[in-house]
Amino acid sequence: VGNYKRTVKRIDDGHRLCNDLMNCIHERARIEKVYAQQLTEWAKRWKQLVEKGPQYGTVERAWCAFMSEAEKVSELHLEVKGSLMNEDFEKIKNWQKEAFHKQMMGGFKETKEAEDGFRKAQKPWAKKLKEVEAAKKAYHAACKEEKLAISRETNSKADPALNPEQLKKLQDKVERSKQDVLKMKEKYEKSLKELDNATPQYMENMEQVFEQCQQFEEKRLRFFREVLLEVQKHLDLSNVASYKNIYRELEQNIKTADAVEDLRWFRANQGPGMSMNWPQFEEWSADLNRTLSRREKKKASDGVTLTGINQTGDQVPQLNKHSSSLSVQSNTVQSVQSSYNPFEDEEDTGSTVSEKEDNKNKNVSSYEKNQSYPTDWSDEESNNPFSSTDANGDTNPFDEDTSPAMEVRVRALYDYEGQEQDELSFKAGDELTKMENEDEQGWCKGRLDNGQVGLYPANYVEPIQ
Repeated sequence: VGNYKRTVKRIDDGHRLCNDLMNCIHERARIEKVYAQQLTEWAKRWKQLVEKGPQYGTVERAWCAFMSEAEKVSELHLEVKGSLMNEDFEKIKNWQKEAFHKQMMGGFKETKEAEDGFRKAQKPWAKKLKEVEAAKKAYHAACKEEKLAISRETNSKADPALNPEQLKKLQDKVERSKQDVLKMKEKYEKSLKELDNATPQYMENMEQVFEQCQQFEEKRLRFFREVLLEVQKHLDLSNVASYKNIYRELEQNIKTADAVEDLRWFRANQGPGMSMNWPQFEEWSADLNRTLSRREKKKASDGVTLTGINQTGDQVPQLNKHSSSLSVQSNTVQSVQSSYNPFEDEEDTGSTVSEKEDNKNKNVSSYEKNQSYPTDWSDEESNNPFSSTDANGDTNPFDEDTSPAMEVRVRALYDYEGQEQDELSFKAGDELTKMENEDEQGWCKGRLDNGQVGLYPANYVEPIQ
């Protein structure tokens, strides 16, 4: 009696399982969304790094194909997320709402109906069972009383002090106990027989209610199986035609990488096969009659574009994503030093890869493909930035001034009127401070006593003894 509550509880469990399944799908959808976002961010960042990096030609296009693959796969995973939430999640939510009806006083209508059905079916049999238990208890009590009376009678016969009248009472008590036992036994057997007769009907009624609960549970189980199959279809990208095409296209892009073609392109655009701007005779011009100052030299070298380039020989011009004209920048090569290993495990470093990549997003390559090199050159050993001293790391060959000269007081030998804003003007006999030694063009940097700093011709002054 009352064990039907396990079956009734299964209805409440069904409602909770619907919530659990929805939460499960919701978490998977969130994972799909985060993965899609990470793929997109990864593709965007690495595409920029590869495009700016030193890789070129068909191998570069093959490398970039991985980023295109990531972007397309990201879109598919966003579609998976949408299917899970908009179709599967909503389907479970709507089914749960239709299958379970909440009551004003709490609980579900289906639970109450099942419990009422079981209680109604069990009530007559439970009543008879209670009568059987009472009859059983009375019969056992009578048997106990009979045994006690017989024991007293037996003991009294062995007692000579007991008179006949008392012995007669004990014998009467035994006789009555035997009659009570027979009476209780008959009543117990009768109630038990009535219970047995009521049992088939009881089982039929209980099974009828149980079958109703089974049918309700069967609907839920079949629905769950249907939903799980749909979730499987949404998650299985291997059956999506576009997913297969992504990797078929990726394989084709990688196979199109041609080392011979890339080497030929590099020779024609960056090597001996590129167009040259050989020195040509130039007429004298009044605008070019003075030596460039150091500052002007810096400005002029910021971007030297070679013009008048003619293709020579049997070179074949190729379309390139970079500029078709050769622009040489004065920015020097910057070596990037970093202890960051992009393939290092996150757990070994204590920080996430994304944090490292944010801090070291320039450390993938030591230089960029659009990077320029110094246009100044000299065959003098002192001007070689890769001399043995620099190679040992004692100085930075890319610093503009590695060893500034000591300030020296000098006196003007001649009058000089500055031609540019960065030049000093002084009279013969004026004293000033030389801040830097003479450069290749014959100019020095100095400071007048009024604090003005500028350039002046080195041969216009002499040191003060």
